[in-house]
Amino acid sequence: MANQLWRWQGLNNQGERLSGQLWASDRPQALLHLSEAGLHPLSLRKAPVNKRLWRGMHSLPVIRQLATLLQAGVSLTDGLALLAQQQSSAQWRALLEQIAGEVQRGVTLSQAMKAWPDVFTPLAVSLVNTGEMTGKLDICCEKLANQQEEQQRLRQLVGKALRYPVIILIMALAMTLGMAGFVLPQFAAIYASFSTPLPWITRAVIAFSQGLTRYGPVWISAGALCVAAIIFFRKRPAWRLAEEKMGLKLPLFGLLLRGQKLSQIYTVLTMTQQSGIPLLQGLTSVEMTLSSPFWQATIARIRTKIAQGLPFCQAIEDEAGFSTLCMQMIRTGEETGALDIMLARLAQWHTQQTQQRAETLATSLEPIMMIVIGLIIGTLVIAMYLPLFNLGDAMSGVR
Repeated sequence: MANQLWRWQGLNNQGERLSGQLWASDRPQALLHLSEAGLHPLSLRKAPVNKRLWRGMHSLPVIRQLATLLQAGVSLTDGLALLAQQQSSAQWRALLEQIAGEVQRGVTLSQAMKAWPDVFTPLAVSLVNTGEMTGKLDICCEKLANQQEEQQRLRQLVGKALRYPVIILIMALAMTLGMAGFVLPQFAAIYASFSTPLPWITRAVIAFSQGLTRYGPVWISAGALCVAAIIFFRKRPAWRLAEEKMGLKLPLFGLLLRGQKLSQIYTVLTMTQQSGIPLLQGLTSVEMTLSSPFWQATIARIRTKIAQGLPFCQAIEDEAGFSTLCMQMIRTGEETGALDIMLARLAQWHTQQTQQRAETLATSLEPIMMIVIGLIIGTLVIAMYLPLFNLGDAMSGVR
């Protein structure tokens, strides 16, 4: 695999000075590519690669534009070359130029894409391969772009719904720590100058503030260690698997996360079934497109059961992630020979349900978040100002 990006400067046969970037596994191969292009290199050095540019938000426009060009009658090689010229990213431009060169030399597009697993998912490779075999590459690229757009919108919607309560709680925690660390000590110093008893709530809040300020470095160190431990353990599959199982059991959030994954699974299976890809191969594509260890293990078990001879509807009976509705509709699809239609309906139903849950989650949680914040801030304010009602009597006694 050509996994190194090289930045070059050189002269063409007319003596013009040119520059650009290309992909090659090592320096000799990069020099060979330049020589084959009729270029005389003056300098050649490694260039940094931004892996974030390989994410779906960057590959989606490329697939969409390629489908549009193919539907307009542009040849595959010319379409790839046009897309390369339009790219603002140097590494994407170099990648598309290389793929266009390989296609021009007789390599199929799916084979060229398969060499870049960080850029193109197994689903994309499978659909492009199906389009090449059926002569409907433009339709397959359009289906792939539609699927990625729909799943990207759903991920953003779910992410926004999940981030909202976290942001609110972080703001409430920051306000509490700020008041306890900077405001409460001032009130505590004032109250200490008077010999009047303080209410129990004030004493408790002052004790909390004193413990926070006195052992501040200890709390900060403990928090940093907790964050580092979470980051360390989240890299372990067993930890992530346990975390996902716990997340699926949470009220509201569990249904949201499950709906998003089921929507992705059924959408991919619908595309593979409608494109004529066998069910086992489609499940393999689903497994490769999932980033969740829990759902990857679930799909792997289902694929093993089907390979052993069980029908799809029975293979998912013992899996916790699938509902009775899923089993009934898949059984109906297998019995009537319309599995792709039933999978499409399941994908649409889960997508709509997840969108509705994500849209209503913020509305449902907002009153709860406001009550929590009100209780925290209200408790601190009452604790700070409640002794002021007794200070008048204390000051009169001093006179």
